[in-house]
Amino acid sequence: MPYVDRQNRICGFLDIEENENSGKFLRRYFILDTQQGSLVWYMDNPQNLPVGTVCVGSLKLTYISKVSDATKLRPKAEFCFVINAGMRKFFLQANDQQDLVDWVNALNKATKITVPKLSDGQQNSENQKALPDVAGPKKQVSYKTEIIGGVPIVTQTQHEGGDGTERAEREAMQRSHSQLPYFLGRPAQDHNVIKSGYCVKQGAVMRNWKRRYFLLEENSMSYFKSDLDKEPLRMIPLKEVHKVQECKQSDIMMRDNLFEVVTTSRTFYIQADSPEEMHSWIKALSGAIVAQRGPGRSAATMRQARRLSNPCIQRYTSRIGECSSTD
Repeated sequence: MPYVDRQNRICGFLDIEENENSGKFLRRYFILDTQQGSLVWYMDNPQNLPVGTVCVGSLKLTYISKVSDATKLRPKAEFCFVINAGMRKFFLQANDQQDLVDWVNALNKATKITVPKLSDGQQNSENQKALPDVAGPKKQVSYKTEIIGGVPIVTQTQHEGGDGTERAEREAMQRSHSQLPYFLGRPAQDHNVIKSGYCVKQGAVMRNWKRRYFLLEENSMSYFKSDLDKEPLRMIPLKEVHKVQECKQSDIMMRDNLFEVVTTSRTFYIQADSPEEMHSWIKALSGAIVAQRGPGRSAATMRQARRLSNPCIQRYTSRIGECSSTD
């Protein structure tokens, strides 16, 4: 579901049919900014992209006339809704029915607030300043602008060839970041998966943030470069995890939906795509840890058990027992 970020903007992932009538939906991160009067979308959460990265598409709220459910118009596209903007219809897919309702309501509410009353001269000037930007990387994709019914419409022209890396990136981004079960692309023995999905984690050395695919199983949590990889970049045994909680330093680190996994050797800082996903991961991890340790074996009792298993402590406690028996 969409959430409100630190700048009071409505944000979240959606799939959009960027090329009209293509039937091909691409995963994008959307930001509804009522202060700027625009709906913009990026390849990923801007917090995870290099500083200065521009959006891959934008639409002025003044162009939007109506936003509505489009499941009847696109029966094969689940949880689909449509944005009517002049002569162009933008079809988008939400993650679920509640996500669809929330986005439709938010967009309709935003357009009612931001539609200005302008004279014809002012409207023409505004149109020239704020054409809907649907442009991707300029070196690979070209666009044309047409005035249809007095409304400027930007459409992508066909482009043959293209960089293989960019094409692979688009195909990877097309896959849902949290909806596809991990074991679809893996051997059948991975039946003990508790939770899987994409999150963003901070590196240990460079302190940079990278999107990784996380897999929570009965005894461990692993993360991979993508959901297609078979070998994890790292595996974290749950027996080494002391605590999983919402990060108290999220304001300092300027990260939304941030939680931390505290282990014996390191604290992992992980960012989910939404508050709901963050709480879902915390709950799943905490439950898996409790299940692995067994009933009544909390982190405190586990630490105490490790202390008492130390030979030096055993000799010390036995001496105390001898002294107390003589008193």
